[in-house]
Amino acid sequence: MRINEIRAASPPASMAGDAEDARRQARRRAFCAALLASTLFSLPPAPAQALDLFGWWPFGSSRGESETAVVDPFPYTVALTLTGGDADLKEKLESASLLVDDAERPPSGEAGLIARANSDFERLVGRLYVEGYYAGTVDIRIAGLTLEAALRMPSLPGPRPVPVAIRVSAGPLFTFGKLSVESEGPAGQVGSPQSYGLVPGDTANSDKVLRAEQRIVADLKATGHPFARIERREIVADHATNRLDVRLVAAPGEAARFGAVSVSGTEVTDPDFVVTQAMLPEGEAYSPRAIDRATKRLSDLGIFSSVRIVPGEQVGPDGRLPMTIEVSERKRNVIGVGANWSSSEGFGVESYWRRRNLFGRGELLSLEGSIGRLGDNSLSDLEYAARIAFEKPGAFGPLTTFTTSLSAKQEIPDAYRSRHVTLDAFVRREFSEHLSARVGAEVQFADETDVFGKRTYLLGGVIGELAYDTRDDRLNPTKGLNAVIFAEPAYDARGKTFMLFTRGQVAAYQALDDAKRFVLAGRVGAGSIVAPSVRSVPAARRFFSGGGGSIRGYAYRNVGPRLGGEVTGGRSYVEASAEIRMKVTDTIGLVGFVDAGNSFSSIYPDFSQGLKVGVGAGIRYFTPVGPLRLDVAVPLNPEKDDPSFAVYVGLSQAF
Repeated sequence: MRINEIRAASPPASMAGDAEDARRQARRRAFCAALLASTLFSLPPAPAQALDLFGWWPFGSSRGESETAVVDPFPYTVALTLTGGDADLKEKLESASLLVDDAERPPSGEAGLIARANSDFERLVGRLYVEGYYAGTVDIRIAGLTLEAALRMPSLPGPRPVPVAIRVSAGPLFTFGKLSVESEGPAGQVGSPQSYGLVPGDTANSDKVLRAEQRIVADLKATGHPFARIERREIVADHATNRLDVRLVAAPGEAARFGAVSVSGTEVTDPDFVVTQAMLPEGEAYSPRAIDRATKRLSDLGIFSSVRIVPGEQVGPDGRLPMTIEVSERKRNVIGVGANWSSSEGFGVESYWRRRNLFGRGELLSLEGSIGRLGDNSLSDLEYAARIAFEKPGAFGPLTTFTTSLSAKQEIPDAYRSRHVTLDAFVRREFSEHLSARVGAEVQFADETDVFGKRTYLLGGVIGELAYDTRDDRLNPTKGLNAVIFAEPAYDARGKTFMLFTRGQVAAYQALDDAKRFVLAGRVGAGSIVAPSVRSVPAARRFFSGGGGSIRGYAYRNVGPRLGGEVTGGRSYVEASAEIRMKVTDTIGLVGFVDAGNSFSSIYPDFSQGLKVGVGAGIRYFTPVGPLRLDVAVPLNPEKDDPSFAVYVGLSQAF
């Protein structure tokens, strides 16, 4: 049984009084609570909520009020005054108060107003606890009456709307005093209070205690105790010294190993496939981390809308704990459309159709198409692409994925015209949560026209790629690294030429504050093609710089070596970008950036030719599917066909 005990070593002066006063106060609190319960039963249903005064914020997002039309709306005005504390505390109290926060949404009748006031009492006391004030008082009056008096009145007196006054006295700020973390029995070992963030002399915020409890339980579960819990929480507020003494006693529970795994919720998916992909290590010690990894692996399949792994209720006689994987399958057919636009590259649209879970083991069939450079171009000068792809997870074990695709594409940047068809096949292998590799082969036929004339290529290559990704969010990262290394030895059967394509890129992200409102982002990339000459390399495979995703501000693929004033593309390149990202509100962000780079005709970058630099700024609108991006960039070293500025619109950050 869990026991929460909060005691006062001595009452504060503001609460002192004779025994009768204390009894009246206790009766008033009990009476108010009883009325609140009865009133809530008479109101329209609202989302379920919980209350823990020492972790006061598990309230639902709905704030406990129905969003439907209110019957008999009862208007009121409200003012909250604070004695002690600071402006920040007052702001937090107002945010916690239903009376203040929901003032624009009148409650249902006088009973609804009184119920809201009663709820506020617990909320405000809880907020004081969170901020470290344990001797504070809260006084709420409706039409000048205490809640107890308001309950006795047949109708609230005074004008309408009814005035509501909330008076809060913060009292002294408490700090941690004596601290103790213990574990029942020798089975589970716990650390010191300091190791869980409880430090004598620190401000005694109640959420620090709750976070410590969570970490204690997490540590015990990580040692193979799935039913670890906090058995006893003793909180003593010593008002003579303004210190909070804390004693936490944990119960590790029985140690367990992973047992048999079952699956529920599948309709099309093969349950054996789910168990195999989850990779829960049956027979090994229970581990929340193994459960998290299994949940992520199943979620990454893209065929489930929800994945939940539920331990059994008790450990079996053999020390094993059965596990149940509960899933909900997503719709199998998906159609999507997208659009992008930049002032230098024009307008583009794309669409796709996908069939998930094709044969019931996570397979994915995709049909994709896109058209680019829409606008003033003729139909023959449009860029287009079409692709059919098949993906099979778990092809050679749960950590592998097989993919194959057939694609056709026409590219018409200013430097060349290329039509090519590509057939490829790859196997991807995950080595860890962050490290993966991809190997495969491709065959490509290309028909191209550029500054060197018209030429065809028949290229075959073997591809290897290594990726390391620790980003916390792929669309809007605030920390981590993303690095990719690529290599492809290839042979052109038409030109009887061997060549080697290599490139690498690393991007890093670091938030500058705890709220992650300021983020530094940087990217560096370089590549080299070992080939007899630039001309021997297909134009679509050469390195060009410029445009969105490269050096913003310059025309698309318009930066690089030139012949007769026309860009030829190069056998090497280097690029770098830096951004400072600032989140102004929860939905609006600003970005300042600088991009630099160049492409070179030599196999290795020739820095004597200098770098092209673009600078600019952008706006981000954060949506549930990622940030919507609008960037404006200016080229500092423009050449032929480069604009004076460029505008880019897209979804997700630039990198």
